[in-house]
Amino acid sequence: MQATVSRYDSESFSGAVLTDTGIELPFSVHAIAETPVRLLRVGQRVRIETTGSGAGLAITKVAFATVL
Repeated sequence: MQATVSRYDSESFSGAVLTDTGIELPFSVHAIAETPVRLLRVGQRVRIETTGSGAGLAITKVAFATVL
């Protein structure tokens, strides 16, 4: 799934994305730990992997839109 970075804290490597369906989902450092992502900027397009559904939807991986 693709999304847009809505906020990012470069010190904690955590933030949130806005999915193309309008849902804002937070992510933690664990979502980028196994990827080459170290710096994101607000407005950047990314690909995300998720688990769960509805209120239990959670991001498991955030990667650059061209890498996943």
